Parts: sequence; structure tokens; C-alpha cells
Amino acid sequence: MYQTLSTDLSWKNGDLNTFLPTILSLVFFIIYWFTANSKKIKDRFYSSNSFDVASVKHIFFTKYFGFFSMGVAPIIICLIFLPDYSITDYGLTFIPQTTFFSIVWIIGLCALVIPLVYFSAKKPRNLVNYPQIRAKIWTKKTVFINAFGWAIYLFGYEFLFRGVLLFPLVDSIGVWPAIAVNIALYSATHIPKGLDETVGAIPLGLVLCLLTLASGTIWIAFLVHVAMAWTNSFTALKFHPEINYIKIKK
Repeated sequence: MYQTLSTDLSWKNGDLNTFLPTILSLVFFIIYWFTANSKKIKDRFYSSNSFDVASVKHIFFTKYFGFFSMGVAPIIICLIFLPDYSITDYGLTFIPQTTFFSIVWIIGLCALVIPLVYFSAKKPRNLVNYPQIRAKIWTKKTVFINAFGWAIYLFGYEFLFRGVLLFPLVDSIGVWPAIAVNIALYSATHIPKGLDETVGAIPLGLVLCLLTLASGTIWIAFLVHVAMAWTNSFTALKFHPEINYIKIKK
């Protein structure tokens, strides 16, 4: 006779605080990833522009789309379906009591990771993928677009992982289970970038989660991540043998 085990499928207090942010983080990262890596979308840029222009426009599109798909859409849904949480409850706030703590850790972590990223970024295996804008000639405009694109993308990215995916889960399942879920998903998003970045995301994710909870804001994670991305990108620009920066004379 056909039988099943008895399972209580009813929603319990706090279940939505765990379920919704976790599912949204997964779904919207998937949407971002497959859109950013869509060959059809990429071909549209390259079919109507020169190679250098297409590369700049396509990469900026992926950054801009990442900001909205990971930083804007999930929080809107959470604000609707988790009305007990305001946007400041997700770490998008300034807390005077923890400002000095945040500044110290931002400076300290940047002093640690920037030299490490700089020396790693010069390696040939890194130059295969970075800078992501593959234009052969860079100008001041390209540099600005690259820097701004990384900043808005990482704001959305960190707001998703260190905001939406962290604070509600801490309230519903506790600090360490929430951090475990956060690290698992955060590390998994780095799998396409190789073993080094995937493994490196584990301790980095742990540190950023702890500092986010200690400060009550996402700013440490966001600014340190931006410093790492800019260092990697502009170091790769400097040492890439096929990419050059030129100053356009007025």
C-alpha cells in the first residue's frame, strides 16, 4: 500500500525569515549569473559596436544588472513579505556607536588584503580573466566606468549576502547556523571562478559575517570587497601584455 511519512508542512514562527531570504539569494544570483554570462546578450553588444566599445558596454551592463538583481529586487520583496523588518534592519544604516570600529577594521583589512591581491593579480592565470573589460585601449573614461561598475555591483552583492541573507536568519535560527548558510552560498557563487577563489571565500565570508554582525552594518564588507576588486582589476590592467592605458590629450 502506498504510504508516506507524516510531515508537518505548516509554517512556524520565524520560518519565513529563513526561507524567503535564502531562496531569494539563490534565485536572484542565478538570474544574475546566467544573464551576465548569456551569449545572446553578449552578442548583441558585439554585433553593433567595435570590440573595445562592446567590451566596456557589456561588462558595465553586467555590473549594473547585478546591482538591481541582487541589491534591489530581493530587498523589495523582503520589505513586502517581511514587514517587521525595515531597510536598516538589513544593515543598510549608519550606527554612530560602531563607526570607529568599522573604520578601524576597514583600514586594517585593506592594509592586509590589498598587498595580497596585488601580488596575486599579476599572475598569468589571473590575467586570463581580469580586467573583465577586455578593451585593448583604456582611457580615463574606461577606468571610471570600471571602478564605478565594480562599486555598484559589489554594493548589490554585499547587500544580498551580508544584509538580506544574514540578519533575518540570525534572528530566526541563530548566529552560527546563519553564518553557515551564508558561507555555503557565498563560497558556492565562486565555484565558476576556480578552486582558489572558492576556498578563499570561506574564511573571508566568515570574517565578513562576524564583522557585519558586530558593526550592525554592511559597510565593512562592502568597502573591503571594493578595495579588493579595484586592486585586482587595476593591477591586472597594469600588467596585462595586450591591454594599454592611454592619456587622451585635450
